[in-house]
Amino acid sequence: MKTTGTLLWILLLQLQKSLGQLQVFNDEKTLHLPDSYNIGWMQTLHDDKSISDITIPGTHDTMALYGGPLAECQAWSLMDQLKSGIRYLDLRVSEYDLHIMHGITYQHTSFPEVQKTIRDFLSNYPTEIVLVSVKPAFFFETKVTDLVKREIDSSISWVSSSVPRIGEVRGKIVYVQNSNFRLGVPLSETDEDGDYRVSRVEEKEEKIKNHLNHALETCRDGCVVLSFSSGTGLGTWMGALRGLTPKRVAEEINPFLYNYLNENAKPQEPKTSFGIIAMDFPGTDLIQKIIYLN
Repeated sequence: MKTTGTLLWILLLQLQKSLGQLQVFNDEKTLHLPDSYNIGWMQTLHDDKSISDITIPGTHDTMALYGGPLAECQAWSLMDQLKSGIRYLDLRVSEYDLHIMHGITYQHTSFPEVQKTIRDFLSNYPTEIVLVSVKPAFFFETKVTDLVKREIDSSISWVSSSVPRIGEVRGKIVYVQNSNFRLGVPLSETDEDGDYRVSRVEEKEEKIKNHLNHALETCRDGCVVLSFSSGTGLGTWMGALRGLTPKRVAEEINPFLYNYLNENAKPQEPKTSFGIIAMDFPGTDLIQKIIYLN
């Protein structure tokens, strides 16, 4: 009995240690992947499955790598995000040379450069699909949409409003609509105006729970659903006082999100999909947890 008890205690310590080493939050610029990491994770998905029936890891403000604590939402480059398993990209595009922006901060790249990076990735991993949302920066919605349309590589792009099956779009960029960019597959967003503002992290956690539950129901209707786990205290007095930058929020939200999915989601259940989950500073273990739900 003593030996059994000691063994269980050792196993418990190992489990606690392994959980403590989980990478659910990342702010390092260098991506470290083990040799066994499955970059092309979509190859296991059935061709007949609709993209509305899968749970997809994404990033909020994908290219927000510059601008200081108030502006930065990611650490990895675009290529590294794709290699880590991210399959939904959130781009804020200016009409000036299609520069990628976050607010007023230029992110040292442009839509054509982003498209080339995605194309290079897909050429190496043709089983994958990358969903892209384009949000016009500032007040030039029509002009940005027209300019983006001219740049889109039609040979690898899905711009139809119909929801495709996976086999139809392997190796392609699937564009998704939002209120300011009417090209591609329509999205249903669970977030409401102002949900990104965080005064208390506990309140944000409750919103995320509600959003994911809503996504679970909406995805059953064959709709592509988007939820954000990201947030910032900028714009709220209490959040600013607490120093809730996007990184600070992600440090607390990402472990919560991992545990919530771990406890409340079961892989392989019919029609169990949370749609797209767009995150700030995700770690590889959080990304893998989302992928595992498929």
